[in-house]
Amino acid sequence: MSLISPIPHLKKALQQGFALGGFNANNLETIRGISEAAKEENTPFFLMFEKPEIDFFQLTYIHHIIQAIINDLSIDIILHLDHGKDPGTCIDCIEAGFTSVMIDGSELPLEDNIRITREVVEVAHASGVAVEAELGRLETEGESRTVSKDIFTDPDEACYFIEKSGCDSLAVSIGTSHGAYKYSGQPYLDLERLNQIQQRLPEVPLVLHGASSVPEHYVQLCNDHGGELSGARGLPDEIIVEAAKMNICKVNTDTDLRLTMTATIRREMHSDPQNIDPEQYLLESRRAVKEIVKHKLRILKGHVETQKY
Repeated sequence: MSLISPIPHLKKALQQGFALGGFNANNLETIRGISEAAKEENTPFFLMFEKPEIDFFQLTYIHHIIQAIINDLSIDIILHLDHGKDPGTCIDCIEAGFTSVMIDGSELPLEDNIRITREVVEVAHASGVAVEAELGRLETEGESRTVSKDIFTDPDEACYFIEKSGCDSLAVSIGTSHGAYKYSGQPYLDLERLNQIQQRLPEVPLVLHGASSVPEHYVQLCNDHGGELSGARGLPDEIIVEAAKMNICKVNTDTDLRLTMTATIRREMHSDPQNIDPEQYLLESRRAVKEIVKHKLRILKGHVETQKY
């Protein structure tokens, strides 16, 4: 088993109407929980690192940690850079053995976004590495939680972008946002816009960022043990399933893993105030992350479960 390219798996997802899971790795326990869940579900997955997480781990350590996970669990991993903001970061990750990188020029003017994406594509494809790009912009925590179509992906621009940039997959903005506070009103995805994009780009795998569901159970658990997450709200599983049946072939999850781990650690430390053994509360948090990842992987295959994690 080894590090693998996402291309054949994204193509299969596109053809069969399901999505792969992309999960951010914030610490070693998160990595183990994600990987153990994928092993039990017998499914390929993206293990994703953003620049702050790369700075936290360091690329040399990431290489050895991932290789140890692969050897221990006998699994394949798509090692992915999430939201690379400049070509240099992408190239560093390509040289470090990542099999997939995202160049995020979504905040740039269209032609500048195309230019830096093309720059990364030329280097990545020469090394057999896949490239994800983004067109349109997602709101981030601290911005307005109202749905603003002004930042949504334009279907015609998407066609032009793919033609000029040469990227392998495209992250689109259709109503999600980053962070734990995604909606002030009714949760919403612009599935009609998604349909327009996929009609114009039927062979291109699309990606949904900011797709955490922010489970009420874990919000409440966190708040019951000292957290302050009033009003946190995410994207319901049922809507994610609908998007995965379309051309959304990769769905990213980060906030749910952070929330699950934090809520579980808070509960464990509160239940035994004298406990100073990290092995105990980190083990419980790893188990919780594993269960929520298993749930995510199942719904991306089209299954909405009544019994959750």
